[in-house]
Amino acid sequence: MKIFRLTTMIAATVVLLSACSNKAGKSETTGWNFNDPKWGGYDVSDRTNQQTAPGLVFIEGGSFTMGHVTEDTRYTWDNVAHTVTVSSFYMDECEVSNKAYGEFVYWMRRAYGEENPDLVRSILPDTASWRDKLAWREGFVDYYFQSPSYQDYPVVGVSWNQAQDFCRWRTDRVNEKLLIDMGILTLDQENLGTNAFQTDVYLAGLYEGEVRKGIKDLNPSAGGEDRAVRKADGILYPYYRLPTEAEWEFAALGMIGSTYDERVTEHKTYPWAGQSLRSANKKYYGQFLANFKRTRGDAMGVAGNLNDGWDYTCPVKWYFPNDYGLYNMAGNVSEWCMDVYRKTVNPNGADDVDPYRGNIYQVAQSDEDEGAQLDDNGRIIYVPEAENNNRRNYRQADNVNYLDGDRSSNLSDWRDDNGSGDEDEEEGATIEEDEDEEGEEVEEDKNDWTRRMYNRKKDDDANPSTSLVNNKVRVVKGGSWRDRAYYLQSATRRYYDQDKSTSWIGFRCAMDRLGSRVLK
Repeated sequence: MKIFRLTTMIAATVVLLSACSNKAGKSETTGWNFNDPKWGGYDVSDRTNQQTAPGLVFIEGGSFTMGHVTEDTRYTWDNVAHTVTVSSFYMDECEVSNKAYGEFVYWMRRAYGEENPDLVRSILPDTASWRDKLAWREGFVDYYFQSPSYQDYPVVGVSWNQAQDFCRWRTDRVNEKLLIDMGILTLDQENLGTNAFQTDVYLAGLYEGEVRKGIKDLNPSAGGEDRAVRKADGILYPYYRLPTEAEWEFAALGMIGSTYDERVTEHKTYPWAGQSLRSANKKYYGQFLANFKRTRGDAMGVAGNLNDGWDYTCPVKWYFPNDYGLYNMAGNVSEWCMDVYRKTVNPNGADDVDPYRGNIYQVAQSDEDEGAQLDDNGRIIYVPEAENNNRRNYRQADNVNYLDGDRSSNLSDWRDDNGSGDEDEEEGATIEEDEDEEGEEVEEDKNDWTRRMYNRKKDDDANPSTSLVNNKVRVVKGGSWRDRAYYLQSATRRYYDQDKSTSWIGFRCAMDRLGSRVLK
């Protein structure tokens, strides 16, 4: 009798779970069958759990105190402590290595080397970034990116723009490999140049490479033909990208190891516990925990008793990882973040969940007859989204200067939330317009207001810039091999021009986590 009751309870539980998870394939809204051509063929995927893409580590999100360092030695006052929430996401376990970036260069040279050599040259690391007018580093200039001795060391001499190109290329190769493994695409080494697989081109239905088979189209109008993979299938990975500043700092602190019962037991300064730069573990007692410069002239210690053991960079998988399993989140090389730099990291009105400055919303440039337009390299052309006054959350595509540089959000009578319009009542003209000396309305230079906000002049020889802060300056986080301990603190902020590169900045990739914020 007990066995019968137990069996009945198990059977009931199975039925209940099946109903809750909707595995029966019926709509709870209409009662129609899912995935059934006889009932319209509405396709519902059961791929609800995102798989971890190559090289990434899952970062469980949460709230934390962003900003604030023990000492503001340079009196920048640009990281006032404030509480924000970071959603769960993925981040590279290690900094991108010379080997990984070398694969990118090799592939681009093979794909575009003959028809567009300029494109290949545009992604090459600047090996001359190692040079210093009063130091000998020609060995690094000649060998750092090419010698196998350095293949597991972080790539440097890469600008923010080049890091963006790497993220895009990596997305395409990972998704292409995924579709090949599933038997949807054919492994074809001749699919190069404009025929190379690109994720957004494929999703737009413009991919012209060899397709082995598609997914059965359940729409009765398709007549049983196959179709391409869609986002709704849950097969393709989201895009690799650079982490935001908030994501980077949150991941560096590794707070998953310093919380208990929703309480933060220790506010970390570095990616490890405690305030010391040396290990307290008995087995490794006294060893440095990061690659940095201890003091002027002391980059690695004395012969026979080296301290951190590295004068310049070290392998990307060196020292102990933090509680998320991330290596070298302090020292070795500083890292690019997505954000446009501003001195005020948390202006009034800024979002406290996944904060980020740099949004320029784009759409594919399209033709009514041909759909999305491609450039000479077979890439989709993206343009800023058209202004839309019917939206309440944003109106214009470019929001980089919002609350810090654009005229509209800094006018004293600007009442965006109240829907009072875009008019400057004192001037009697729209915010995008101004008058020249003859009284004619002219469109204001988009960056002119930003220059005035930051005491900038036009960028020419006669009127050089008086500030380094502009919309091409990106946030850089983490200390490097050339830095003192102060810069190893996870909250320290710096910036660098997105078009330039240096021997002390590298990068690592991130990816959105879709769906559940915990790893199932």
